[in-house]
Amino acid sequence: MNGYEKLVKQMLAQHGWMLLRSGKGSHEYWGKEGYKPVTVPHNCKSRITANEIMKQAKIDHKF
Repeated sequence: MNGYEKLVKQMLAQHGWMLLRSGKGSHEYWGKEGYKPVTVPHNCKSRITANEIMKQAKIDHKF
């Protein structure tokens, strides 16, 4: 795991999100009941990408 991937996954798990499945290429799909699934790349090196994932998951957290 590089960059923000580990932090993003930890934050999603803390808020009740679960890994649904591996995606195409180097991505994973995370889901939570009542929310649209979010895609997490394995090489999430960008703070901007990590913050966008948090925004899509409706988690009030900034990296």
